[in-house]
Amino acid sequence: MASSTVTSSQHERPPRPNLAFRQLRGRHSPAEFAALVRRAAREIGERVSCDARYIGRVEAGEIRCPNYAYERVFLHMFPGRTLADLGFAPRSSVRGRGARPPGEALLARAPRPAFATRETRAAFEPHDTQDPYDTHENDEIHEESDVLRRAFMTGGGATVAAATLGPLGFTIEAAAAGRPVRRAGSSEAAALEEAVRRIRLLDDRHGADGLYRRAAAPLRAAYELLDAGATRQTTANRLHSGAGELAISVGWLAHDSGRFDDARSHYAEALATARMTGDPALEAHAFCNTAFLARDTGRPREAVRAAQAAQRVGRTLGSARLMSLLALREAGGWAGLADRTGCAQALARAQALYVRGRSDTDPEWMSFYGEAELEGLEAQCWSTLGDWTRAARHARRAAQLQDPHFTRNIALYTAELADDLARGGRPDEAASAGMRVLDLLDQVQSSRIQTMLAGTTRVLLPHRGASGVSEFLDRHASSPRTT
Repeated sequence: MASSTVTSSQHERPPRPNLAFRQLRGRHSPAEFAALVRRAAREIGERVSCDARYIGRVEAGEIRCPNYAYERVFLHMFPGRTLADLGFAPRSSVRGRGARPPGEALLARAPRPAFATRETRAAFEPHDTQDPYDTHENDEIHEESDVLRRAFMTGGGATVAAATLGPLGFTIEAAAAGRPVRRAGSSEAAALEEAVRRIRLLDDRHGADGLYRRAAAPLRAAYELLDAGATRQTTANRLHSGAGELAISVGWLAHDSGRFDDARSHYAEALATARMTGDPALEAHAFCNTAFLARDTGRPREAVRAAQAAQRVGRTLGSARLMSLLALREAGGWAGLADRTGCAQALARAQALYVRGRSDTDPEWMSFYGEAELEGLEAQCWSTLGDWTRAARHARRAAQLQDPHFTRNIALYTAELADDLARGGRPDEAASAGMRVLDLLDQVQSSRIQTMLAGTTRVLLPHRGASGVSEFLDRHASSPRTT
């Protein structure tokens, strides 16, 4: 995970829980305590994007010493205490060197916001008034990434990248010990782009659950490549775009495996990168996935707003297929709001834009978006609105149209079909579809699909006497679950 809260050194010893910090949290939940941290930061003019995940990482010992902004906030919250009193290690021991020269120490101690734009932070902090879905650039973005700032304070970025990119086959030439680190060039940018493609392909075929933790290391390494710098501005742009796309891909793996807080954080990271570098394609992609996540986590109005923001940005890119997908994201939000008219209008736009066909301006990440996905997303809309017959018709067509290589999507659409049939009063057909999903689960690991199937079994329980239902329920009960 490329979080602004990651410290600049990755220590080899296992993390030791920070019990002192946990005790200071008291009876507050991690999210409540994070809100207190943000409030304290505002009191002293700091800007930190603290959330429950950051608090959890501190308490788990993963953050052995906070950055300077967090240090000032914590010492403000607990006057009279030192970092040691709060359970943190001395900064020199974490950084792996002694005190900095005066000039460098001054640079490091200068107040800097965490890695997020004002818009991104507003999506998480209800006290902010900035609209995260306003795509008009009325304000200059002064925020700076912690990971980029670390480029001025560390020289080992590429070495770390070489080690952590290994799981997905990156081949990065790291500097030998004691030699200056070579700045990233076109080969590193190409390797990063290839990692994104490989992750997407593996997800399409096998689902997210077994892939998520493996993909986190390349994401950390991607931001370490940014720390090392680039030989040319064009290469730097590719690295930023690649890191943002990788953040979205890892966010999707978290999303699909039910780790919604992680997904939200990854999507925000990508959005911040897009805003910081002026990349409308990446911004549209980040908003697109944010809309999907909002729909899946019961925030339909946010889903509508994020999808509309994506469309405002996406209009400049000239891709009808992209605008079609974004209209579907909006339709999902309207369905969640039980607005049948708004949903139908968005679906009509999506279909009209889709038939315009592909173009050279279609983003590479949209390779998954074909007629099967169009049908599948429309099925989800009608299912949310309770129109089970129409939902089942679209879900069945989606499963039939899907490329057989994309096993995960076939399982997803068939699970949608099984649920729609069960809720529509056709338990025997639902059981048959459910059995087909179970046949695929030895190839697919997706918490989303398993959750859908579990819901279908609950609907089918009163219909155990129907043809095939008992067999399906028994087989489902004996099937292993993803952990």
